[in-house]
Amino acid sequence: MSSSVQVISFTHLAFAFIPVLVALGILVQWRLPIKNGLYALSRMLIQLLLIGYFLSYIFESHSAGIVVGVLIVMVVASSWIALGAIPEQRWKMYKYALLSVTLGGGFTLLVMSAGVLGLDPWYNPQYMVPLAGMAFANAMNSVSLSAERLNAEMSRGDSYIVARKIALKASLIPITNALFAVGLVSLPGMMTGQILSGVSPFIAVRYQIMIMCMLFGSSVISAALFLSLIKPLMLTAKIKVEA
Repeated sequence: MSSSVQVISFTHLAFAFIPVLVALGILVQWRLPIKNGLYALSRMLIQLLLIGYFLSYIFESHSAGIVVGVLIVMVVASSWIALGAIPEQRWKMYKYALLSVTLGGGFTLLVMSAGVLGLDPWYNPQYMVPLAGMAFANAMNSVSLSAERLNAEMSRGDSYIVARKIALKASLIPITNALFAVGLVSLPGMMTGQILSGVSPFIAVRYQIMIMCMLFGSSVISAALFLSLIKPLMLTAKIKVEA
């Protein structure tokens, strides 16, 4: 297989925004707000352009301190973003989200980086940073969905045990669908990127199996930890409401 990757010029990259303009046009036509979409797209552009330069620096530095700093930023930011669906409870729940994302995402990241890949050095930024991004982002999504659903179910009067079960099940819908679809409906980003860069599909598949196991593990562990840690806070809030 060819090992060369086609370079996308900024001129050709502009064509990628044609579907975006169509999507925004649909929102306008249906009288739906586009402000949030435009803000999200703008942030995406700025963040990715900046991270492109930043990652080049990280990969060339080979510094354990810098990699650890990046991981800390990922955990702190993802834990905060996870609670965006329930802003009124954000500060109260943040420490639980932070611990859950750190332990759930960190444990699966450690298993994959040390056990599966056997990275040497352990902080090899070319592997550690992308893997950490996937692990913590997935843990973030799982915690976010479980927090929103637990809050909603207990607000309706369900007991904590019933609400916890529903919340955990809801938080696993995205990763479960991804497991069902991978290889049949979708070729995930990492696998696609490796194939485009000339890596054998047989090797790319092994990496993708590792990734899917990491994502499933981080989803369940992080959500379960969060739902367990948040129990006293939710029960106290429910007692106050009933009183």
